[in-house]
Amino acid sequence: MAFTVIIPARYGSSRFPGKPLADIHGQPMITHVVDRAKEAGASRIIVATDDKRIAAVAEHHAEVAMTASTHESGTERLSEVISTLNIEDDSVVVNVQGDEPFVPAQNIRQVALNLMNDDRIAIATLCTPVMEMDEVLNPNVVKVVVNQRKEALYFSRSPIPFQRATMMTEPSKADPSCYLRHIGLYAYKAAYVSQYVRYAPSALEHLESLEQLRALWYGDIIHVDVAVAPPPVGVDTPEDLQHLIASSSSF
Repeated sequence: MAFTVIIPARYGSSRFPGKPLADIHGQPMITHVVDRAKEAGASRIIVATDDKRIAAVAEHHAEVAMTASTHESGTERLSEVISTLNIEDDSVVVNVQGDEPFVPAQNIRQVALNLMNDDRIAIATLCTPVMEMDEVLNPNVVKVVVNQRKEALYFSRSPIPFQRATMMTEPSKADPSCYLRHIGLYAYKAAYVSQYVRYAPSALEHLESLEQLRALWYGDIIHVDVAVAPPPVGVDTPEDLQHLIASSSSF
């Protein structure tokens, strides 16, 4: 199972500047992300960055591709890497964010394998059951609704599906098990990434600020599987990182 992991990593962050270089047990965060990709069995690992400080660290652990600083999304950065490095159209590419040092290697392999198993799929991604109503009501937690074939029907920051019987009267009594949280880990063929960035942006992706809605807008199939390993909480602030380091047994 040959696949390439591309790790978009940017220095700028309003809440956590320099996040990919943050220290985790004596090693920069970006090196831990590379290690997760190695554990997953990636045949090629590329760190895509527009920052020389990140590149200087990453080049000792993986291939590095310098990219433009004007990209509005990680997918656009991937597209530049695919074009610059002439990655073949049928190559499977997994997008692992540079601020995900705790991403389970099993999940990286899972999205790659799911994409390979069905030629109809444009994008493979993951989800996990929601455990608390606070997550359902939190707009920073993206929810996804899927059909019986595990194909995404819609992604939203709002509570979907909407449990009318309780949400209209007592939202706190709604059943959180009816919801799935989307995990931002993606696999696609290189040719599809190039196609995606040629699409005109859709109104829905702007309304929700969710780039995956562009794919649904144009009728592409997004396969959504339940993650085989529990995903960690995202690292948005230095406090998030310290909490995760303290609670993690992975390092």
